[in-house]
Amino acid sequence: MSVPAELLSEVITEQGLIATDRLAEVLHITKTELAKATGLSRDAVSKRDRREARQTQTRLRDTVEIINRVTSWTGSPGRAFAWFRSQPLPSFGDRTAEDLVKDGRAQAVKDYLSRIAEGGYA
Repeated sequence: MSVPAELLSEVITEQGLIATDRLAEVLHITKTELAKATGLSRDAVSKRDRREARQTQTRLRDTVEIINRVTSWTGSPGRAFAWFRSQPLPSFGDRTAEDLVKDGRAQAVKDYLSRIAEGGYA
């Protein structure tokens, strides 16, 4: 099993939802920091009905998928999360993956990472 799949298996529940407490633990951050990094409210990652909402789960899943894609390049989920939060992406006017996910542009980041993985240009 590859490192990215392991991260996903660590943070997904039996119901197929991203467990915010597990994700925060794996990334060594608080739920408040997780909320801020994903553009969600603290309640969205803490309160059961909010964290299970489709919009919350979509944003969390996008974040996990992006972290999964760069973990093999960065060496660990923690480093991948640091990349997510701070690495400027030239193709997006030096905005970070975090900025783009918050703006609802996670698919653009995933497409960008696919191009890079296939040997394309940033």
